[in-house]
Amino acid sequence: MTKEKAQARREHLQKMRAEQRRKERRAALLMWGTGGLIIVVLVGLVGFYLVKRAQETSLDAVVSAKYDAGQHVWTKVDYKETPPMGGEHNNYWQQCDIYDKPIHNEHAVHSLEHGAVWVTYQPDLPKDKVEKLREAATSVGQQDYLLMSPYPDLPAPIVVSSWGHQLKLTDPEDPKLGAFIKRYQNGPDTPEPGATCGGPDAITTTADQAPLPPEPTGDQQTPMENLQPSPSESKQ
Repeated sequence: MTKEKAQARREHLQKMRAEQRRKERRAALLMWGTGGLIIVVLVGLVGFYLVKRAQETSLDAVVSAKYDAGQHVWTKVDYKETPPMGGEHNNYWQQCDIYDKPIHNEHAVHSLEHGAVWVTYQPDLPKDKVEKLREAATSVGQQDYLLMSPYPDLPAPIVVSSWGHQLKLTDPEDPKLGAFIKRYQNGPDTPEPGATCGGPDAITTTADQAPLPPEPTGDQQTPMENLQPSPSESKQ
């Protein structure tokens, strides 16, 4: 082999190696670029989901008010809000449960004082939406501190209340319902955390079944607000 042919062969091999290196660099750049793009897209999707979820569960629309606790009365109370979320209330509290008829405000407010969340809805809310509301309300939080009942002349399809806090909703599956229950059920503003929302002295009737109880006379006993060891740890 002549020197010229050997030189030509070396140059050809060098060009082939150089071309192979360029291909490898392009492949690496393409791989890293694609991987980087995927990471950027994933981060963007996660960020979008978190922002969207934060907006969906935002409680910025919650209305709050301050009320003194322990104001027990035996008469009907004229409340400022519909439904009420604090203030004077009957000596007897409402058994935390799901009711298909309206209950007395005065009993419900006493339950709020004990840490309950009261989910109210317009009586003409379609049955399928009432069922969805029930499923949503009972899927989170402490069931022994949950009230649910229809409420005449409600200012929104659904209103959820705790002691000193209230939120209006239109959709029974709105994530804000669960967020409200998690934050305010037996929350830091509860006047009597750990007080029972049931027991033998709790009212289990609806407003059409029994009037407000009369003031005791003589040796009649007033209800005992027994404290439970601790509120249920079933918050999710």
